[in-house]
Amino acid sequence: MARLLFGLGVAAVIFTIYAVADCAFFDRTRIRGLRRGWWIVVILFVPIIGGVLWFLIGRGRIDRIGARRGGTVAPDDDAEFLRQLREDAAQNERIRRMEQELAELDADDQPRFGDAAGTSKGEERKRPDAPDAGETGPAGRPNG
Repeated sequence: MARLLFGLGVAAVIFTIYAVADCAFFDRTRIRGLRRGWWIVVILFVPIIGGVLWFLIGRGRIDRIGARRGGTVAPDDDAEFLRQLREDAAQNERIRRMEQELAELDADDQPRFGDAAGTSKGEERKRPDAPDAGETGPAGRPNG
């Protein structure tokens, strides 16, 4: 009987040390209920029950998708990441349409072959500041 009590006592000490170490090194953003220091006090002063409470209540649980709270989540499970992908795709589509519209506008502004910016085939294009052929220039000499 003494061996059984001694074995249970050693198991209780090992369980308590394990619970204290787990609490001390556990991610503080996932601790629930009390603060870390108070959990350690509860585990030490109520050895077995404190450890059991720590593992049942104090430790954060694993979410239903398998990722821990506050931890990383796979990209295909992250709603924010998927929403950002949809927004990026919509933004890229808008950019593509705008570039296409600009290309069409540039194509409309370009003179067509044989159409020298509004002149017909037989007409020669004249500079707006050039005088007509029959006019005389400065010093009375004919232009041309």
